[in-house]
Amino acid sequence: MDAEFWHSRWESGNTPWHQGRVNARLERNIDRLPAPESGRVMVPLCGRAYDMRWLLDRGHRLLGVELSAVAVRGFLDEHGLSFERSTDGAFERFDAPGARMLCGDVFALTREHLAEVRAVYDRAALIALPPETRRRYAAHLVSILPPAAPMLVVTIEYPRGETDGPPFSVDEAEVRDLFEPARRVERVESIDVLDTEPGLARRGLSRLVEHAFLVHGG
Repeated sequence: MDAEFWHSRWESGNTPWHQGRVNARLERNIDRLPAPESGRVMVPLCGRAYDMRWLLDRGHRLLGVELSAVAVRGFLDEHGLSFERSTDGAFERFDAPGARMLCGDVFALTREHLAEVRAVYDRAALIALPPETRRRYAAHLVSILPPAAPMLVVTIEYPRGETDGPPFSVDEAEVRDLFEPARRVERVESIDVLDTEPGLARRGLSRLVEHAFLVHGG
């Protein structure tokens, strides 16, 4: 999948992954991330996730990174957030109260872009990327994040061969392979969610588990 795939999905409104509710793994594990006043929470490949509104309402400052300008503007407009637009390196930047959105390729991020980041919440990035790109993504993120910043990473796991991604199945073994030994990985939750994901269930899945991992800072 290339950038055009994601642009076309957002432009056509074909975004079945978008949830109008907070993710339960985030809600249950938010206390594992640093306190709101400590810095920004980065949300990679953020789309217009309601999770960001939920974080804002709890005092967290955001750094959202998203390829699609349609998704970025959709989030800001949906929640009535006024913004100022500028250029920041390879990104179009939108600054709103409590939130900064960088519109562009996640691989163009630099250490300078993430200087204020004190935690990462990844619900939609790792599982959106094909296998060969996941390794590049994880390595890039670890190389530019402030060393102490933990990551709350949410993935899904389903039986191999029952459907094609995205979203892709990413199990615990792969998460550990991607982030260890540079970071310590702790699985904090695993829940069967097939009954709550009718769109994925219609693909013929026999099992769907949502995992939450804490990837500790160095």
